[in-house]
Amino acid sequence: MQLKSIEQIKNLKNKRVLVRVDYNVDIEKGKVTEPERIIRSFPTINFLVKNKAKVILMSHLGRPDGKKNLKYTLKPVAIFLDHQTKKPVHFAHDCIGNSVKERIDKMLPGQILLLENLRFYSGEEKNDAKFARELASLADIYVNDAFAVCHRAHASVAAITKYLPSYAGYNLIDEVENLSKVLKGYNRPAVAVIGGVKISTKIKVLENFLKNYDKVLIGGALANNFFAALKYKIGRSVYEPDYVNFSKSLLDRYKGKIVLPQDLIITSKLDKNSKTEKVKVSELNKLKKKNFIIADIGNRTELYFESFIKSAETFVWNGAMGVFEIPQFSHGSDYLAKIMAMQARGDAFGVVGGGETIMLIKRNHLESWFDFVSTGGGAMLEFLEGKVLPGIKPLLK
Repeated sequence: MQLKSIEQIKNLKNKRVLVRVDYNVDIEKGKVTEPERIIRSFPTINFLVKNKAKVILMSHLGRPDGKKNLKYTLKPVAIFLDHQTKKPVHFAHDCIGNSVKERIDKMLPGQILLLENLRFYSGEEKNDAKFARELASLADIYVNDAFAVCHRAHASVAAITKYLPSYAGYNLIDEVENLSKVLKGYNRPAVAVIGGVKISTKIKVLENFLKNYDKVLIGGALANNFFAALKYKIGRSVYEPDYVNFSKSLLDRYKGKIVLPQDLIITSKLDKNSKTEKVKVSELNKLKKKNFIIADIGNRTELYFESFIKSAETFVWNGAMGVFEIPQFSHGSDYLAKIMAMQARGDAFGVVGGGETIMLIKRNHLESWFDFVSTGGGAMLEFLEGKVLPGIKPLLK
């Protein structure tokens, strides 16, 4: 999958370049606390600045539901950018309209302007053509550098490409190239490690990996659906009853490929002071207590999963193995994070992604150990289903 790159633009000098970035980041007390997605946009911004373009950045933040809500203003991001970049970053208090156009007309080559939150307008999420045309009227060229929103058919991602010459920025190209490596032409054995809460959001990606990979290791609340399908008692554990039959069909179709936990950490309540108990999966039906909650994988499972990971030449990881936010239920996730990091540091090609997965590797200071860390959550999952995403399709060569 090859994209039209910003490097193919013949002359950027004095051109107004509208760049879709993903600055949907955590902000606390007016300050950016998780800047990774912002930092990933720097190579594209630097390239445009170096080539004397007028750089106009646009993003969404949070869910203001199409209304101007200053709780979701991007001004703190502009301040962060201004501190981080060598050039001053200006901020527009709107993303469309005459005042924004006048501000852009006064820009000099190499200057940077961040527009206000796109989702202050309902037309953004509706992929509205009128809103897309208004955005397009601000610029000569459009660049998409926001992989994490490429699965959304939104005005600043999809509709806008009908009105401007459109290209991919470095972050988007990097995401597509690295995620493509785990979809085609990968070395075997290939292993996918899938965790998290909802199986409903990972149906197609599970099926894709089960068709093509050697093993799929399943943990977290996802595994509870399979335990229920195998008629094991799961107490009050989180699962999706509507997907138990689907889980059973996967077990029948892909015998030997699905690897489930062998033992679990259970508790009566999800609390940092609650008592825990280790139990083998095979003994779940013997438990007298009925109100237990499965909160993590056990030590036996850690070693069992480790054996598959250590044999992998290619692996993908998305989703935690338990309720990792509570320290006593995070051991399985932390343990496997370190094992996968070491494997990626060796000969294996390892890709990770998803919000909670990134939180885990950051907490363990392992970001630099993996071959690639995706900024996308939903976008990564849909890409790994084998889909051509709405934001990527218009940029294909």
